[in-house]
Amino acid sequence: MAYAKKTPKSSAAYQKLRNDIKAGTPGSAYIFYGEESYLRQRALEDLQKTLIPPGAETFNFHKLEGQGLTADALAETAEAMPMMAERTMIVVTDYDLFKLNQDIQEKITAFLEDVPSYCCVVFVYDTIAYKPVKTTKAQKALAKAVEAHVEAVEFLPAQGNRLTEWIAAHFAALGKSIDGPTAEYLVFVCGGLMTGLAPEIDKIASYTKGNVVTKKDIDAIADPVLSAEVFRLSDAVVQGKYDRAAAILADLLKMQTEPIMIVAALGSQLRRIWTARLALDSGRGKSWALDLWGMKPGYVSNMIFSAAQRTSAEWCANAVKRCQVLDRRFKSQRGADPAGELKLLLAELGAGKR
Repeated sequence: MAYAKKTPKSSAAYQKLRNDIKAGTPGSAYIFYGEESYLRQRALEDLQKTLIPPGAETFNFHKLEGQGLTADALAETAEAMPMMAERTMIVVTDYDLFKLNQDIQEKITAFLEDVPSYCCVVFVYDTIAYKPVKTTKAQKALAKAVEAHVEAVEFLPAQGNRLTEWIAAHFAALGKSIDGPTAEYLVFVCGGLMTGLAPEIDKIASYTKGNVVTKKDIDAIADPVLSAEVFRLSDAVVQGKYDRAAAILADLLKMQTEPIMIVAALGSQLRRIWTARLALDSGRGKSWALDLWGMKPGYVSNMIFSAAQRTSAEWCANAVKRCQVLDRRFKSQRGADPAGELKLLLAELGAGKR
């Protein structure tokens, strides 16, 4: 399971935000984006607590939906003076700044260049992606204003020890303990986003009878993400266990997982196994493959190399090619039997010489 690498710029922006909140000196304008919505929501809550005293939210805290929002309405809200507080806070959700018409972009540019000092406005990209565009004159001016006056903070998934320590702390708050390897296994099963992990931790803590969380507790109650199920699927295929692979596939289809998503995820996992096999054959070692994947050493990488040791580069190359062929067929042909095609693929791969 690969995690996106943090660039120094995005990491620095997030750390500056945390430092400014701690010091009680937040800026006037922010853009919050990125897939880790748990951290983003926590940042919004902390920002609000810092800026708005309890009981003063009615007059000083404003939430605006981006759809249909005009630049004039935003400016009017920002110009409203704070009451029983030193500052106001505006949260604007899914307002795609660089896709607005030229007139609105020009007004937003002027607004960002002169946000009232008592106001803090946060543009939250939740269901849409944040993609600055510099094609038109208005977009270039807006991009310049954003760069000069707005803190763009990307919320990326936590990695390595930071994530496992967070998991341990979350369990500890619920009266349970979990060791490092088991926490890594939880990340494998439920994914690396705190957004998805938090409710799963709550469930597992409630289910666990003793004080220590085990893999059995996780397997009994947690809902696995697609990548975990496909990993188990690929492992069964590599071992030539068709019945087990077919059972996992049947479960995925029962959950109404799209066949095209399954074959794409399976192909991606088999490519990692192939890369690991090439690393072993060439003598480049595990570190070369980990760097290529953008992955830290741990449970998942160990499983990939364990799978690679049971197969050959030739078998992996053929398996990846078969997945690519099936993926193209799913995308280009109508009236096909995706479930049947997938079962046939698993049978062929399982029967192949590894």
